[in-house]
Amino acid sequence: MDKLCNSTDIGEVVDSFIEQNREAGLRVFVAGGSRSGNDAVYVDEAYNLGKQIIKMDFKLDFGLSNSGIMGAVARGVFDGWNKKQCAIEDSPVQAVTTKAYYDLYPQDDELIKQIHVKFASTLEERKQKLLDADFVVFAPGGVGTLDELAYDCVAMQDGFLQIKPFILFNINGYFHHLVEYLKNIAAEGFADPVPFIIVDDSKEMGIVFRLLKLRYKKGKTGAEVYAAVRQLIYELPYFVKKKVDNTIFVEHIIAEMENISLHGSAEERQELANEIEKAYLEKEIERMYERLAKSGRDTSIVSDKLTKLKQRKKKNNEF
Repeated sequence: MDKLCNSTDIGEVVDSFIEQNREAGLRVFVAGGSRSGNDAVYVDEAYNLGKQIIKMDFKLDFGLSNSGIMGAVARGVFDGWNKKQCAIEDSPVQAVTTKAYYDLYPQDDELIKQIHVKFASTLEERKQKLLDADFVVFAPGGVGTLDELAYDCVAMQDGFLQIKPFILFNINGYFHHLVEYLKNIAAEGFADPVPFIIVDDSKEMGIVFRLLKLRYKKGKTGAEVYAAVRQLIYELPYFVKKKVDNTIFVEHIIAEMENISLHGSAEERQELANEIEKAYLEKEIERMYERLAKSGRDTSIVSDKLTKLKQRKKKNNEF
């Protein structure tokens, strides 16, 4: 078993699941572009994603790259790993690729030399091996990233892949239109809804990783997993809103919520429920405004959804 850095948990919300995760080292599969995009924020946030992965004592699985978004994620992992001086016997980065793709990279590349590479016979086998990871993150990328996302959704929907958390790293609003399209596919009855956790920046990603590490339980059925991920999606904006600086830890917020749930009055429990609902609605409204500002397209659809969200928020505030 790999040896990982001992992480210091703040608060008393620790159970056997957390201890097991810390020992085993959860794996995060990241799919993203081999190009950098036209805005420097994509690479900067991809690098920060890598640092968040190693900060949680997770390990990175990816399809091998030394450039673009994927190269930035790997560099973030290695830089964070070296800074922590972890006693990890193996590389914290594992790549799965075919021999043909591996031969395209220079053998003296410093980043490639640090990565533990596993070979697959075909691209199909490569995809299947990468999906052994505990969580999946989709970062900005091109048609290869879209192919990975579609393949994973189909495999999960058809029962060939255990349902697990899928995270869309929505840097610079990159996935706004894709999210609406996926929602429409489900709404029109052509697919089951996929519980995507939408994360707008690396700070939010850090909160999601910690919530997954502390609170996510692998369900025995697809319905249980879906319900657990949906609950995390719903509560995430509340955690983002409450964590105003580095002196407030996710563990503290969890402990406060559990204390109210177990020992609070009916009024206190209702107030907490209202605050969670309000934070969720505010985040959804914020994303709608950002989409309007960026594209100006699909205005009638977005405006209709915005109106409904505002009405729901107004009703919530009347409680």
